[in-house]
Amino acid sequence: MSTDNQQEQKVVQAELDHAKDQQRTIVRKRDRALLAAIGVFSVVLGCVAILGLLLIKPPKDITQGQADCDAVRVSGKTPGRVVRFFVNEGDVVHKGDTLASIYSSTLDAKMYQAQSMQQAAAATSQKASAGTRDELKKSAYNLWQQAIAAETITQKTYQRMENLFAQGVVTEQKRDEAKAAYEAATAATAAAKSQYDMALNGAQSEDKAAARSMERAARGSVMEVQSLLEDQYLIAPCDGEVSAIYPHEGELVAMGAPVMTISKLDEMWVSFNVREQMLNDLPMGKQVDVTIPALGDKATKMEIFYIHDRGSYAAWNATKAYGQYDSKTFEVKMRPVEHIDNLRPGMSVLLK
Repeated sequence: MSTDNQQEQKVVQAELDHAKDQQRTIVRKRDRALLAAIGVFSVVLGCVAILGLLLIKPPKDITQGQADCDAVRVSGKTPGRVVRFFVNEGDVVHKGDTLASIYSSTLDAKMYQAQSMQQAAAATSQKASAGTRDELKKSAYNLWQQAIAAETITQKTYQRMENLFAQGVVTEQKRDEAKAAYEAATAATAAAKSQYDMALNGAQSEDKAAARSMERAARGSVMEVQSLLEDQYLIAPCDGEVSAIYPHEGELVAMGAPVMTISKLDEMWVSFNVREQMLNDLPMGKQVDVTIPALGDKATKMEIFYIHDRGSYAAWNATKAYGQYDSKTFEVKMRPVEHIDNLRPGMSVLLK
C-alpha cells in the first residue's frame, strides 16, 4: 500500500508540474502578444504624427478689428421738459430735420422781462433824441423874459439911487441895497437864459449816447432769449441714423445735456490694435484685404488713414528678462475703398 501511494503522489505531482508549465507558456505568449500590439500601435502613432506634421500647416495670423463711425450728440441750450420727439431710434434723418421739442416756462418769463426792458429803454432813447417839449421851451422863454424885465427895473432903480446918493439925498446903505438888487436880477437873467438854452438844445450828447446804448443792450437781451427759445426745437446737424435717445417724453433736461445721438453711417471706418512689429506691413495710405464675418465673410479692400500709439498702458511686456523688449500697441484705422452695404458699427472685421 505504501508503494502504491507513493506512485500516486508522483503522478499527481507530475500533473501539477505539467499544468504549471502550460500556464507559464500561456502567460509568456500573452505578454509577447501585448508587447507586439504596443509596438505596432507605437509605430502607427508615430507614422500618424509624422504625417500630420508634414501635411498640417499652421493657420495664418488673423487680426480682428471693429467697425465704427463718427457720431454727433444732439443737445440744446434750453433747460426744460421734453414735450415731444419727432423721430425714433433707428430712423434716418437729414440735416435740418426737426428732432424734438423742449418747453421752458422760465424762458417765456425771461422773454417778457427782456421785451419790457427793451420798450422802456427805447422810450428813454426816443425822449432823449426828441429833446424838450414845446411847452417846456415856452415856459423857459417866459421865465427868461420875466428875468430881463426885473433886471431892467432894478437897473433903473439903482441908477436913480446912485444919482440921489451923489446929491446927498439918500444914504449909502440905500444905494448899496439897490446895487445888490440889480446884481441879483442880472444873475437871475443869466440863469433863466441858460435854462432856456438847455430847453432849446435838449439833452446832452452824452445822455443821448447813453440812452442809445441802453436800448441796444436791451435789444441784445431780447436776442439772447430768442436764441434760447429757438433751441426749443432741436434740429439735426447732419445726415445719419438716430442711434440713441436718452430721455423720455415728459422728462426734464439740463442745459447742454445730450438728448440723442446721430451716427454718420456714410462715414464708416474700422479700428485695429496691432503690435508695432506689424506696422512695417501697414504703412499710411496702403490698401489691405479684409473680410467681414457678419456679412457672409465678405471680402473687401480698405485704406489706412490713421496710425497712433495706444500709450504705455497698452504695451505688451516681454516674458524673458533678457533678449526681448516691450512691444507697444498701435491703433490703425482704415476706410472702405468702396461703400459697403449693411456695414454697421460694432461688426468684426478680420485682417489677414
